[in-house]
Amino acid sequence: MISIQEVNKNFGRLQALKNINLELVKGKSYALIGPNGSGKTTLIKCILGLVIAAKGKILIDGLSTAGKWQYREKIGYMPQIGRYPDNMKIGQIFEMAINIRKHPGQIDEELLSAFRLNDMYHKRMHTLSGGTRQKVSAALAFLFNPDILILDEPTAGLDPVSVELLKEKVIRCKEDGRLIMISSHIMSDLDDLASDIIYLYEGDLLYDNSIDTLKSETNESRLGKAISKFITQTHSIHD
Repeated sequence: MISIQEVNKNFGRLQALKNINLELVKGKSYALIGPNGSGKTTLIKCILGLVIAAKGKILIDGLSTAGKWQYREKIGYMPQIGRYPDNMKIGQIFEMAINIRKHPGQIDEELLSAFRLNDMYHKRMHTLSGGTRQKVSAALAFLFNPDILILDEPTAGLDPVSVELLKEKVIRCKEDGRLIMISSHIMSDLDDLASDIIYLYEGDLLYDNSIDTLKSETNESRLGKAISKFITQTHSIHD
């Protein structure tokens, strides 16, 4: 569903992405991981069309995203830090999103209810805690039943109950056959949610395979330990 072909991106002398090739398919949940500065955010922004690749192309359902915007209707995006107009109320944010999108299908309000956001429609965004802002971002990402979900540090700042509600939602979406990409530093979340691992390091794609394969290759049963062993082995080879 998402085909990333020979994608490169430079910011001045810094090469943020180096010949990235990925084939991402429906029904899988991809953990996008790597240290800070590895190119994760740049790759996400290239998929969303917020950053233009210097070289290569990105296809969604076989069609190039270059110069297009309509494909974004297929994507639900949850940023790490949601930025909204301070004086708007929660209810106004959702009303605005629905009016702009004019989505012909059914609206998914499950997280709105689960997080009890409809009880807080009158609250203005500048009065909200970081965790409540995260809930708003999560509910917006799922609102239009997107085929593709891109979630950047989705559980950061959420209370334990809300974390479980969001994780259950992600798992159901994966079972429904949607394509999910999750960037997170919380390995326990990824162990629960992801089927595959994409590991970036200094703009290079160093791993792209299933979590089960990684665990088998490293003889580890927990994702955190498997990743740690892989990173140690890989960096010792590259050093």
